[in-house]
Amino acid sequence: MMEIKEVCSLPGHEEVAWGVAWNPSGTLLASAGSDKVVRIWAQEGDKWVCKSVLADAHARTVRAVCWSPCGNYLASASFDATTSIWSRKGGEFECIATLEGHENEVKSVSWSSSGSLLATCSRDKSVWIWEVNDTEEYECASVLSAHVQDVKQVRWHPTKELLASCSYDDTIKMFKEDNDDWCCFTTLKSHTSTVWSIAFDKTGSRLASCSDDKTVKIWQEYLPGNPEGIATKDNEPVWKCVCTLGGYHNRAIYAIDWNHRTGDIVTADGDNYIRIFRENECSDKNAPTFDLVASVRQAHTQDVNSVSWNPVADLLASCSDDGSVKIWRIVTTQ
Repeated sequence: MMEIKEVCSLPGHEEVAWGVAWNPSGTLLASAGSDKVVRIWAQEGDKWVCKSVLADAHARTVRAVCWSPCGNYLASASFDATTSIWSRKGGEFECIATLEGHENEVKSVSWSSSGSLLATCSRDKSVWIWEVNDTEEYECASVLSAHVQDVKQVRWHPTKELLASCSYDDTIKMFKEDNDDWCCFTTLKSHTSTVWSIAFDKTGSRLASCSDDKTVKIWQEYLPGNPEGIATKDNEPVWKCVCTLGGYHNRAIYAIDWNHRTGDIVTADGDNYIRIFRENECSDKNAPTFDLVASVRQAHTQDVNSVSWNPVADLLASCSDDGSVKIWRIVTTQ
Protein backbone atom coordinates (compact mmCIF):
# COMPACT_ATOMS: atom_id res chain seq x y z
CA MET A 1 0.00 0.00 0.00
CA MET A 2 0.98 3.63 -0.19
CA GLU A 3 0.13 7.01 1.27
CA ILE A 4 -0.44 10.34 -0.43
CA LYS A 5 1.14 12.97 1.80
CA GLU A 6 0.64 16.68 1.23
CA VAL A 7 3.93 18.50 0.64
CA CYS A 8 2.48 21.99 0.28
CA SER A 9 -0.48 24.05 -0.81
CA LEU A 10 0.40 26.83 -3.24
CA PRO A 11 -1.84 29.89 -3.02
CA GLY A 12 -1.85 32.48 -5.75
CA HIS A 13 -4.68 31.90 -8.16
CA GLU A 14 -7.45 34.34 -7.29
CA GLU A 15 -10.25 32.11 -8.57
CA VAL A 16 -10.65 28.52 -9.82
CA ALA A 17 -7.42 26.64 -10.62
CA TRP A 18 -8.17 24.56 -13.71
CA GLY A 19 -5.03 22.78 -14.83
CA VAL A 20 -1.56 21.65 -13.74
CA ALA A 21 1.34 20.24 -15.78
CA TRP A 22 4.95 19.33 -14.99
CA ASN A 23 7.77 20.13 -17.38
CA PRO A 24 9.69 17.10 -18.78
CA SER A 25 12.49 17.36 -16.21
CA GLY A 26 10.01 17.59 -13.32
CA THR A 27 11.56 20.82 -12.02
CA LEU A 28 8.80 23.26 -12.96
CA LEU A 29 5.05 23.09 -12.45
CA ALA A 30 2.66 25.20 -14.50
CA SER A 31 -0.85 25.98 -13.26
CA ALA A 32 -3.74 27.68 -15.02
CA GLY A 33 -6.68 29.56 -13.58
CA SER A 34 -9.83 31.59 -14.00
CA ASP A 35 -7.77 34.66 -13.09
CA LYS A 36 -6.48 34.60 -16.72
CA VAL A 37 -2.87 33.80 -15.77
CA VAL A 38 -0.45 30.90 -15.78
CA ARG A 39 1.80 30.47 -12.76
CA ILE A 40 5.18 28.73 -12.86
CA TRP A 41 6.29 27.04 -9.63
CA ALA A 42 9.73 25.71 -8.69
CA GLN A 43 11.44 24.37 -5.60
CA GLU A 44 13.84 26.61 -3.68
CA GLY A 45 15.44 24.76 -0.81
CA ASP A 46 12.61 22.95 0.95
CA LYS A 47 9.90 25.31 -0.35
CA TRP A 48 7.93 25.60 -3.58
CA VAL A 49 7.60 29.17 -4.79
CA CYS A 50 6.03 31.03 -7.69
CA LYS A 51 8.83 31.93 -10.10
CA SER A 52 6.78 33.57 -12.87
CA VAL A 53 3.28 34.83 -13.56
CA LEU A 54 2.40 34.68 -17.26
CA ALA A 55 -0.23 37.36 -17.75
CA ASP A 56 -1.73 39.62 -20.44
CA ALA A 57 -1.97 36.90 -23.11
CA HIS A 58 -5.53 35.80 -22.37
CA ALA A 59 -8.74 37.74 -21.88
CA ARG A 60 -10.60 34.92 -20.12
CA THR A 61 -10.00 31.79 -18.03
CA VAL A 62 -6.92 29.72 -18.83
CA ARG A 63 -8.27 26.18 -18.90
CA ALA A 64 -5.21 24.01 -19.56
CA VAL A 65 -1.42 24.04 -19.94
CA CYS A 66 1.01 21.65 -21.64
CA TRP A 67 4.82 21.63 -21.96
CA SER A 68 6.63 20.77 -25.18
CA PRO A 69 8.79 17.60 -25.07
CA CYS A 70 11.98 19.70 -25.07
CA GLY A 71 10.70 21.79 -22.16
CA ASN A 72 11.42 25.09 -23.90
CA TYR A 73 7.81 25.90 -24.69
CA LEU A 74 4.54 26.02 -22.79
CA ALA A 75 1.11 26.13 -24.42
CA SER A 76 -1.89 27.62 -22.61
CA ALA A 77 -5.49 27.09 -23.75
CA SER A 78 -8.12 29.67 -22.87
CA PHE A 79 -11.84 30.31 -22.81
CA ASP A 80 -11.06 33.36 -24.99
CA ALA A 81 -10.87 30.86 -27.91
CA THR A 82 -7.09 31.18 -28.28
CA THR A 83 -4.01 29.15 -27.41
CA SER A 84 -0.82 30.97 -26.46
CA ILE A 85 2.70 29.65 -26.96
CA TRP A 86 5.30 30.73 -24.40
CA SER A 87 9.05 30.38 -24.95
CA ARG A 88 11.53 30.15 -22.09
CA LYS A 89 14.68 29.74 -24.19
CA GLY A 90 15.93 33.13 -23.07
CA GLY A 91 15.44 32.29 -19.40
CA GLU A 92 12.29 34.37 -19.07
CA PHE A 93 8.92 33.37 -20.48
CA GLU A 94 7.80 35.25 -23.58
CA CYS A 95 4.55 34.81 -25.51
CA ILE A 96 5.74 34.16 -29.07
CA ALA A 97 2.49 33.09 -30.77
CA THR A 98 -1.28 33.22 -30.38
CA LEU A 99 -3.23 30.51 -32.18
CA GLU A 100 -6.66 31.63 -33.30
CA GLY A 101 -9.47 29.86 -35.13
CA HIS A 102 -11.68 28.10 -32.62
CA GLU A 103 -15.14 29.64 -32.32
CA ASN A 104 -15.52 29.01 -28.58
CA GLU A 105 -13.56 28.12 -25.47
CA VAL A 106 -10.40 26.07 -25.98
CA LYS A 107 -10.57 23.29 -23.39
CA SER A 108 -7.29 21.42 -23.85
CA VAL A 109 -3.94 21.50 -25.62
CA SER A 110 -1.39 18.74 -26.19
CA TRP A 111 2.05 18.45 -27.80
CA SER A 112 3.09 15.43 -29.85
CA SER A 113 6.16 13.46 -28.75
CA SER A 114 8.24 14.93 -31.59
CA GLY A 115 7.25 18.49 -30.69
CA SER A 116 6.34 19.15 -34.31
CA LEU A 117 2.58 18.94 -33.82
CA LEU A 118 0.16 20.60 -31.43
CA ALA A 119 -3.50 19.68 -30.89
CA THR A 120 -6.27 21.83 -29.43
CA CYS A 121 -9.95 21.17 -28.79
CA SER A 122 -12.93 23.34 -28.03
CA ARG A 123 -16.54 23.75 -27.06
CA ASP A 124 -17.09 24.36 -30.78
CA LYS A 125 -16.94 20.52 -31.14
CA SER A 126 -13.73 20.59 -33.19
CA VAL A 127 -10.18 19.33 -32.80
CA TRP A 128 -7.43 21.34 -34.53
CA ILE A 129 -3.98 20.03 -35.41
CA TRP A 130 -1.20 22.59 -35.80
CA GLU A 131 2.18 22.08 -37.45
CA VAL A 132 5.22 23.69 -35.84
CA ASN A 133 8.07 24.64 -38.16
CA ASP A 134 11.73 25.38 -37.45
CA THR A 135 11.11 29.12 -37.28
CA GLU A 136 8.60 28.75 -34.43
CA GLU A 137 5.63 29.41 -36.68
CA TYR A 138 2.37 27.54 -36.19
CA GLU A 139 0.07 26.61 -39.07
CA CYS A 140 -3.26 24.80 -38.88
CA ALA A 141 -2.88 21.46 -40.66
CA SER A 142 -6.37 20.10 -40.09
CA VAL A 143 -9.74 20.90 -38.52
CA LEU A 144 -11.46 17.71 -37.36
CA SER A 145 -15.20 17.74 -36.73
CA ALA A 146 -15.77 14.13 -35.72
CA HIS A 147 -17.41 14.89 -32.36
CA VAL A 148 -20.99 16.13 -32.11
CA GLN A 149 -20.54 17.89 -28.76
CA ASP A 150 -18.04 19.88 -26.69
CA VAL A 151 -14.56 18.28 -26.85
CA LYS A 152 -13.08 18.10 -23.35
CA GLN A 153 -9.50 16.92 -23.87
CA VAL A 154 -6.87 15.91 -26.42
CA ARG A 155 -3.87 13.68 -25.75
CA TRP A 156 -1.11 12.51 -28.11
CA HIS A 157 0.22 8.96 -28.10
CA PRO A 158 3.56 8.84 -26.19
CA THR A 159 5.62 7.86 -29.24
CA LYS A 160 3.45 7.94 -32.38
CA GLU A 161 1.62 10.69 -34.25
CA LEU A 162 -1.69 9.35 -33.04
CA LEU A 163 -4.18 11.62 -31.28
CA ALA A 164 -7.02 10.78 -28.90
CA SER A 165 -9.87 13.10 -27.91
CA CYS A 166 -12.82 12.80 -25.54
CA SER A 167 -16.11 14.60 -25.49
CA TYR A 168 -19.43 15.58 -23.99
CA ASP A 169 -20.87 13.19 -26.61
CA ASP A 170 -19.74 10.27 -24.38
CA THR A 171 -17.13 9.01 -26.86
CA ILE A 172 -13.38 8.86 -27.39
CA LYS A 173 -12.06 9.30 -30.92
CA MET A 174 -8.64 8.57 -32.38
CA PHE A 175 -7.04 10.37 -35.30
CA LYS A 176 -4.12 9.73 -37.60
CA GLU A 177 -2.69 11.26 -40.74
CA ASP A 178 -3.83 9.61 -43.95
CA ASN A 179 -3.00 10.81 -47.48
CA ASP A 180 -1.75 14.22 -46.30
CA ASP A 181 -4.85 14.83 -44.18
CA TRP A 182 -6.02 13.79 -40.75
CA CYS A 183 -8.96 11.47 -40.18
CA CYS A 184 -10.79 9.72 -37.36
CA PHE A 185 -10.06 6.00 -37.67
CA THR A 186 -11.95 4.70 -34.64
CA THR A 187 -14.53 5.71 -32.04
CA LEU A 188 -14.48 4.19 -28.56
CA LYS A 189 -17.91 3.78 -26.99
CA SER A 190 -18.64 2.41 -23.53
CA HIS A 191 -19.12 5.41 -21.22
CA THR A 192 -22.72 6.50 -20.63
CA SER A 193 -21.99 10.17 -19.99
CA THR A 194 -19.38 12.88 -20.67
CA VAL A 195 -15.81 11.61 -20.98
CA TRP A 196 -13.80 14.28 -19.15
CA SER A 197 -10.23 13.07 -19.43
CA ILE A 198 -7.98 10.46 -21.05
CA ALA A 199 -4.39 9.26 -20.57
CA PHE A 200 -2.12 6.82 -22.41
CA ASP A 201 0.16 4.43 -20.58
CA LYS A 202 3.92 4.47 -21.24
CA THR A 203 3.71 2.09 -24.19
CA GLY A 204 0.72 3.75 -25.82
CA SER A 205 -1.00 0.37 -26.16
CA ARG A 206 -3.45 1.24 -23.41
CA LEU A 207 -5.65 4.24 -22.75
CA ALA A 208 -7.45 5.17 -19.52
CA SER A 209 -10.59 7.31 -19.55
CA CYS A 210 -12.80 8.83 -16.86
CA SER A 211 -16.33 10.07 -17.04
CA ASP A 212 -19.33 11.80 -15.59
CA ASP A 213 -20.72 8.25 -15.24
CA LYS A 214 -18.34 7.80 -12.25
CA THR A 215 -16.29 5.06 -13.91
CA VAL A 216 -12.74 4.63 -15.18
CA LYS A 217 -12.26 2.49 -18.26
CA ILE A 218 -9.10 0.84 -19.57
CA TRP A 219 -8.82 0.38 -23.32
CA GLN A 220 -6.41 -2.09 -24.94
CA GLU A 221 -5.03 -1.85 -28.48
CA TYR A 222 -5.11 -4.98 -30.65
CA LEU A 223 -2.98 -4.90 -33.78
CA PRO A 224 -3.79 -6.73 -37.02
CA GLY A 225 -2.85 -10.40 -36.67
CA ASN A 226 -2.98 -10.21 -32.85
CA PRO A 227 -2.51 -13.58 -31.07
CA GLU A 228 -5.85 -13.16 -29.28
CA GLY A 229 -7.62 -13.56 -32.61
CA ILE A 230 -9.58 -10.31 -32.27
CA ALA A 231 -10.78 -9.23 -35.69
CA THR A 232 -9.40 -6.03 -37.18
CA LYS A 233 -10.78 -4.16 -40.17
CA ASP A 234 -8.92 -2.56 -43.08
CA ASN A 235 -5.58 -3.42 -41.46
CA GLU A 236 -6.32 -0.95 -38.64
CA PRO A 237 -5.77 -1.65 -34.94
CA VAL A 238 -8.84 -2.19 -32.77
CA TRP A 239 -9.28 -0.70 -29.30
CA LYS A 240 -11.38 -2.67 -26.82
CA CYS A 241 -12.56 -1.78 -23.31
CA VAL A 242 -10.96 -4.49 -21.16
CA CYS A 243 -11.68 -3.13 -17.67
CA THR A 244 -14.21 -0.88 -15.94
CA LEU A 245 -13.47 0.51 -12.48
CA GLY A 246 -16.77 1.33 -10.84
CA GLY A 247 -18.03 1.87 -7.31
CA TYR A 248 -15.04 3.92 -6.13
CA HIS A 249 -16.17 7.44 -7.04
CA ASN A 250 -19.27 9.16 -5.73
CA ARG A 251 -19.38 11.96 -8.28
CA ALA A 252 -18.09 12.78 -11.76
CA ILE A 253 -14.40 11.99 -12.37
CA TYR A 254 -12.83 15.08 -13.92
CA ALA A 255 -9.20 14.12 -14.46
CA ILE A 256 -6.97 11.11 -14.93
CA ASP A 257 -3.23 10.63 -15.44
CA TRP A 258 -1.14 7.50 -16.03
CA ASN A 259 2.27 7.40 -14.37
CA HIS A 260 4.83 6.32 -16.98
CA ARG A 261 7.37 5.44 -14.28
CA THR A 262 5.28 3.24 -12.01
CA GLY A 263 2.21 2.34 -14.05
CA ASP A 264 -0.12 3.80 -11.41
CA ILE A 265 -3.27 5.69 -12.38
CA VAL A 266 -4.50 8.75 -10.48
CA THR A 267 -8.00 10.20 -10.61
CA ALA A 268 -9.56 13.45 -9.40
CA ASP A 269 -13.23 14.12 -9.02
CA GLY A 270 -16.16 16.13 -7.78
CA ASP A 271 -16.20 14.48 -4.35
CA ASN A 272 -12.88 16.22 -3.55
CA TYR A 273 -10.92 12.97 -3.52
CA ILE A 274 -7.66 11.97 -5.14
CA ARG A 275 -7.36 8.21 -5.71
CA ILE A 276 -4.52 6.02 -6.98
CA PHE A 277 -5.07 2.65 -8.69
CA ARG A 278 -2.48 -0.02 -9.40
CA GLU A 279 -2.80 -3.00 -11.71
CA ASN A 280 -2.87 -6.35 -9.96
CA GLU A 281 0.38 -8.23 -10.66
CA CYS A 282 -1.54 -11.39 -11.55
CA SER A 283 -4.05 -9.73 -13.86
CA ASP A 284 -4.54 -10.75 -17.47
CA LYS A 285 -3.60 -8.25 -20.18
CA ASN A 286 -6.96 -8.87 -21.85
CA ALA A 287 -8.96 -8.62 -18.61
CA PRO A 288 -6.83 -6.59 -16.19
CA THR A 289 -7.82 -5.83 -12.63
CA PHE A 290 -6.82 -2.74 -10.68
CA ASP A 291 -6.73 -2.16 -6.93
CA LEU A 292 -7.32 1.10 -5.09
CA VAL A 293 -3.97 1.52 -3.29
CA ALA A 294 -4.25 5.05 -1.88
CA SER A 295 -6.70 7.91 -1.53
CA VAL A 296 -7.04 11.33 0.07
CA ARG A 297 -10.42 12.45 1.33
CA GLN A 298 -10.92 16.23 1.13
CA ALA A 299 -7.73 16.60 -0.87
CA HIS A 300 -9.19 20.02 -1.70
CA THR A 301 -12.22 21.77 -0.26
CA GLN A 302 -13.97 21.81 -3.64
CA ASP A 303 -13.91 19.88 -6.95
CA VAL A 304 -10.47 18.63 -8.00
CA ASN A 305 -10.03 19.66 -11.64
CA SER A 306 -6.63 18.34 -12.67
CA VAL A 307 -3.91 15.91 -11.57
CA SER A 308 -0.43 15.43 -13.02
CA TRP A 309 2.33 12.96 -12.18
CA ASN A 310 5.85 14.31 -11.88
CA PRO A 311 7.84 12.52 -14.63
CA VAL A 312 10.97 11.85 -12.55
CA ALA A 313 9.98 11.87 -8.85
CA ASP A 314 7.32 10.40 -6.55
CA LEU A 315 5.36 13.63 -6.66
CA LEU A 316 1.86 14.48 -7.77
CA ALA A 317 0.27 17.87 -8.46
CA SER A 318 -3.41 18.78 -8.24
CA CYS A 319 -5.61 21.86 -8.45
CA SER A 320 -9.14 22.73 -7.56
CA ASP A 321 -12.19 24.97 -7.71
CA ASP A 322 -10.98 26.27 -4.34
CA GLY A 323 -8.15 28.06 -6.18
CA SER A 324 -5.34 26.08 -4.61
CA VAL A 325 -2.55 24.10 -6.25
CA LYS A 326 -1.13 21.25 -4.17
CA ILE A 327 1.93 19.05 -4.41
CA TRP A 328 1.78 15.56 -2.92
CA ARG A 329 4.45 12.97 -2.17
CA ILE A 330 3.75 9.29 -2.73
CA VAL A 331 5.14 7.18 0.11
CA THR A 332 5.19 3.38 0.04
CA THR A 333 4.03 1.76 3.27
CA GLN A 334 4.13 -1.79 4.56
